[in-house]
Amino acid sequence: MEKIRLGIIGTGNMGIGHLQNVIDGKCPKIEVTAVADINPEKLENAQKMLPSLACFDNAAQMLDSGLVDAALISVPHYEHSLYAIECFKRGIHVMIEKPAGVYARQVREMNEAADRSNVKFGIMFNQRTNPIYKKAREIVQSGQLGKPKRLVWIITNWYRTQAYYDSGSWRATWNGEGGGVLLNQAPHNLDLWQWIFGMPKRIRAFCSIGKYHHVGIEDDVTIYGEYENDATAVFISSTGETPGTNRLEISGDLGKLVLEDDRLKWWRLETPEREFCYSAREGFVTPKYTYEEFTDAAPDGHSEVLERFAESILDGGELIADGREGLNSLLISNAAYLSSWTQDWTEIPADEAVFEKYLNELRANEKCPKK
Repeated sequence: MEKIRLGIIGTGNMGIGHLQNVIDGKCPKIEVTAVADINPEKLENAQKMLPSLACFDNAAQMLDSGLVDAALISVPHYEHSLYAIECFKRGIHVMIEKPAGVYARQVREMNEAADRSNVKFGIMFNQRTNPIYKKAREIVQSGQLGKPKRLVWIITNWYRTQAYYDSGSWRATWNGEGGGVLLNQAPHNLDLWQWIFGMPKRIRAFCSIGKYHHVGIEDDVTIYGEYENDATAVFISSTGETPGTNRLEISGDLGKLVLEDDRLKWWRLETPEREFCYSAREGFVTPKYTYEEFTDAAPDGHSEVLERFAESILDGGELIADGREGLNSLLISNAAYLSSWTQDWTEIPADEAVFEKYLNELRANEKCPKK
């Protein structure tokens, strides 16, 4: 079987996880031939896992070695675009970890570099492989739910202890990660929000800094979004609640979806609600509906995204998520941060210069209260 030769830039938790998936045979069209990391111990660990690996302490040397056809970029958030652009210059295919970056301008420039190249560009939005999210998107995008009314997502099962935040000096800092729960834990959910329901036109957000931990970034967020078609969205996320909740509810003129515990519940109205509201002759009646339920456990999305990436390179198949789409979820989080910082509504896309001004001030004046 023909395989692609994959190099991994960054052998931390995620990079090693992807390497293990390939070793375990979960990505049969991929061979990991090289890794790059500035930490000698991490390189040594990777080579113990796969002795045939070529190890580099400099990513550029790996990219110039002729040993890789594609690169998986699993480094701190600010550096995703940096390494992706270096790959594009060399004609090397790219898979980046989420988020696409920290601020919109760097991701937009990365996307423009991808457009100038002739390579495949993917992003590790592995939760798009979940059957119930795929089904929800199909229902909403096909119009079977009618005119969209509201999305409400409570996603608080991202619980983290103080020990987690203390495990690395780069964690939970504006200079290290570029944000908190919105940039580290919730990018998948922000992506699914816009992938299923579409992009809001403006955001009003409340990002609480160090509400539950000794950190200088947000660990609790509430976002309210408005759409051109008068639909609304509410997004709540936190790393300080347990037991957490993961419940997505989407309502439309023709019914309602509820996604929770690997289950999609679908109430389908026989009459559109708006039509029923004005045609009914009684005050306390509701439209008749049918009910359907879908249950499916989430697959090992990481390996599926990587294997589809390889198939796209080898056979021209579709990616699970094009890397350029990483900009969308970042536009939501950038707008949420700016709204919270200015205590006002923020249009999407947010003003890039104003956002970077606030972000750079936070980076320059960062005094992390972690103990």
